[in-house]
Amino acid sequence: MVSIHNLHKKFGKNQVLSGLNLSIKEGGIFAVLGPNGSGKTTLIKSILGMVIPNKGEISVLGKSIKDNSEYRHQIDYLPQIANFPSNLRVEELIKMIKDLRGQTNEDLRLIELFKLQPFLDKKLGNLSGGTKQKVNIVLTFMFDSPLIILDEPTSGLDPISLLRLKDLIQAEKNKGKTILITSHIMSFVEEISDEIVFILEGQIYFKGTISELKSKTSQPDFEHAIASILTENHA
Repeated sequence: MVSIHNLHKKFGKNQVLSGLNLSIKEGGIFAVLGPNGSGKTTLIKSILGMVIPNKGEISVLGKSIKDNSEYRHQIDYLPQIANFPSNLRVEELIKMIKDLRGQTNEDLRLIELFKLQPFLDKKLGNLSGGTKQKVNIVLTFMFDSPLIILDEPTSGLDPISLLRLKDLIQAEKNKGKTILITSHIMSFVEEISDEIVFILEGQIYFKGTISELKSKTSQPDFEHAIASILTENHA
């Protein structure tokens, strides 16, 4: 599904990715974890073609992404910060995205699921962070792409909306989709992911299940396992 070989990326003198290799098979939920500055966002943006690596190869759905923008139509992406035009109404934004990406009625189900009906005629600039995030989720899940990338999807969500998001992610997984998630919320990651990918200093430090990580670090729970990696590498 996603194959990355020897990926390097520098911003000025700052080496963010240094020879990163990663292969993610089709189907399942993969959490991309790592401390701030480890290269998570750069990796995600490289897969999306928003960051051009200095060196290395990326393939999505069996095809190199170099000089190929078509593959992006096969990805649904939820950005960490949704910079919506503040003077646009919610329903106008949804219509605009449908005009750009293709028609669907799935938005109606998602609007109902996240109880967004009262906000449809409101301007995006007047919405709370949590309501904007629900709009963000509708825009991401209303299409039917094989690869879904969610960057900090739980941001600002109330407990009920968080439950609905988890159900939504599981339902997409059950359709055979591949879902990449970044999150700082370890309980969310532990509950939802099949495998984790832990990035440290621009390279993959660990890839596998949470139980494999606990065994590797000899820690009883997930949070202590993550803490032990960070402590060990900053000793």
